[in-house]
Amino acid sequence: MNLLLGAWTIGLILSLLALGVYISFRVFHFPDITADGSITFGASIAAVLIVQGRDPFLASAAACLGGALAGATTGVLHAKFGVHKLLSGILVMTALYSVNLHVLSKANVPLLDATTVITVAERAGARLFGEAASFQVAGWTVGLYDAASLAFALLATMLVAGAMYAFFCTNLGTAMRATGDNDQMIRALGVSVENMTILGLAISNALIGLSGALLAQYQGFADVQMGIGMVVWGLASVIIGQALVGELYLGLTIVGAIMGSVLFRLLVAIALRWGLDPNDLKLVTALFVFGALVLPKLLARTRRKAAQPNHA
Repeated sequence: MNLLLGAWTIGLILSLLALGVYISFRVFHFPDITADGSITFGASIAAVLIVQGRDPFLASAAACLGGALAGATTGVLHAKFGVHKLLSGILVMTALYSVNLHVLSKANVPLLDATTVITVAERAGARLFGEAASFQVAGWTVGLYDAASLAFALLATMLVAGAMYAFFCTNLGTAMRATGDNDQMIRALGVSVENMTILGLAISNALIGLSGALLAQYQGFADVQMGIGMVVWGLASVIIGQALVGELYLGLTIVGAIMGSVLFRLLVAIALRWGLDPNDLKLVTALFVFGALVLPKLLARTRRKAAQPNHA
């Protein structure tokens, strides 16, 4: 049961990463791999501030701003200096590795004895359910720490998803979505495509930085290499979500990204439980995303060939 709750909690925390990847990849069609660096940047900022005794919620907000700065930098490189989309992300991601080392001052910062948002949630749970370290739910023993972590992650995800949906329903958010769909049309209406791209990438990486901050506080440490392959993880979550709920409606795509992240994390937990070598996890994830991207095209091509009349 604790394994299930842990996988669910991490899936919810990483759903913020998936929402950020959704904005860059699906809304703007921007292959932004800044995510690999910005999630570590967010985790590093939050960890250092928390170790210094800062409020964990303010530290998480600072991590969010740090991610936004990283995303805006990528947007400026592309929109103002004409750097290719992919290369601008690579440049910022590479630079962030050194920046993160300077922020952390070492490769890993532990948070086991620090007050984090998770320990705050655990204390709130103790006030509600008593000081017992665990309780029974449908015959299963659930630890207070695991239950509080899951409740906090669920609440944070719901707040962010609701705010994101409300934003994309505003005039600014609608213009941002239109920029990704038809930049020539939105430019003809007098909207700056460049500024929209910079703002969109800033919001995308702000969510990713927040995801990194919460992940570091949940797992109890921030590591300079924790962001490797995370953009693929986010992309896999978005693909799974679209397969589950489609992509016609904004609300469903947001919910789908969250569902995809949770489901993907549960699948990973089950695979690890069944004996998958953790060293193969990144390889399996990349193969999964490759299959999810290529398989629909192969099926569509097969259907078209089958539908063509036979002139033989």
